[in-house]
Amino acid sequence: MEYTSVFDIMGPIMVGPSSSHTAGALGISRYAYEKFCGIPKKVKISLYNSFAKTYKGHGTDVALIGGLLGFEADDLRIPVALEKAKEMKLDYEIIAEKEKVDHPNTVKLLLTDDQKILEVIGISIGGGCFKILSATWQPEKIGEQNV
Repeated sequence: MEYTSVFDIMGPIMVGPSSSHTAGALGISRYAYEKFCGIPKKVKISLYNSFAKTYKGHGTDVALIGGLLGFEADDLRIPVALEKAKEMKLDYEIIAEKEKVDHPNTVKLLLTDDQKILEVIGISIGGGCFKILSATWQPEKIGEQNV
């Protein structure tokens, strides 16, 4: 692995407790927020493997919701993201899936509003980094939107 700066080794400036379970998870949901062009009305969050087992203790739940609200990894509102979601009328469901998938830190997000549906699948690969495996619009719901 090639590093370009000391910050690649140290990891992100973030609200913890975990770079992979918090900052990486937030990066995935923040990507979904940006691709969706804002806060959805509803989101179904499916967590797999390690994410499913430890999401409350490691802050994965608040990080994912924080990212869907547009928060950055160092936003001090992350610990209260679930309350902020209620204030902002984001209806969310978090499901700890029993199905096994290839990567231990996998999440599937299904974002919806009255106009569109977006499914994002991502993995947190450590140090606050993440990889988007797929981002798929449901075409019958997009209407006139350019994607």
